[in-house]
Amino acid sequence: MILRSLATLGLILSPVIATAQDMPPADALPLSEILAKAEADLGGDLGHFSEIEWDDDGYYEVEYQNAEDREVSLRLDPMTGEAMD
Repeated sequence: MILRSLATLGLILSPVIATAQDMPPADALPLSEILAKAEADLGGDLGHFSEIEWDDDGYYEVEYQNAEDREVSLRLDPMTGEAMD
């Protein structure tokens, strides 16, 4: 009974586990290119990047200080470097 319950739980959780990514895809852009693109796109609004983290949902979570010293957060696609909604 316990084994059957664990097997059922495994089947339920397997799609969640399969979609989580603990690292960027092998064919993703280098992080340096992604940040250079973000810097160019943000232009004068960027003060400095303060935190960069890989999210296991498949994107980079980037925090930066804007020109007015406010903290801003954005998600960047690892394949294109584009900001995600």
